[in-house]
Amino acid sequence: MLDDVAKVADALYSSGCLKFGNFKIKSGALSPYYIDLTCLLSSPKDLCDIVDIATGKIEKIMVSDRIDKLASIELKGALILPSVACRASLPCIVVRKEEKAYGVMGRIAGAEVAKDEKILFFDDVVSEGLSKLEGIKPLEELGAHVRHVMVVVDREQGGKENLEKLGYKVHALAKISELVNCLLQARKISEKQAKAVIDYIKK
Repeated sequence: MLDDVAKVADALYSSGCLKFGNFKIKSGALSPYYIDLTCLLSSPKDLCDIVDIATGKIEKIMVSDRIDKLASIELKGALILPSVACRASLPCIVVRKEEKAYGVMGRIAGAEVAKDEKILFFDDVVSEGLSKLEGIKPLEELGAHVRHVMVVVDREQGGKENLEKLGYKVHALAKISELVNCLLQARKISEKQAKAVIDYIKK
């Protein structure tokens, strides 16, 4: 029986979310891999596996800590969030990257944010942690408390440590090094591909 990390590796690889090659990332740097969670939308089984694992981790957190709502910032984390919220029976919020100037204005969509609510922030990956702070800030400005941050993949580039220094508890379904090792053992990627990623992390 596959453990959770192996299930995440299999789901991200078989759905095409985890790609190997040479990719320019948000910071402008080049990466030997790229994660695009939108690919899960084309693979229901893999999407369900990721949602089930994330929900299980959220339920474990809720044993010792109250969570009133889930939140994410558009786009990739927000595509998966409603499925996770449905399984966990929790309301969810999407934080827009920019203020909406018509209709129901502002940056918050979905459930309302109430003062002193405890919100878990969910997203696709964490690199340096800056985009997580962009999504968390509007929630905290409205009086909510964000203690937990959950991502599908920790890219192991200091983001987890940066966020935890600020008082957030970061949970990842898997680290990129764990995913690569699982895929290498399953002979789904080559030693060259695995080495390129591990060397990239160590830089």
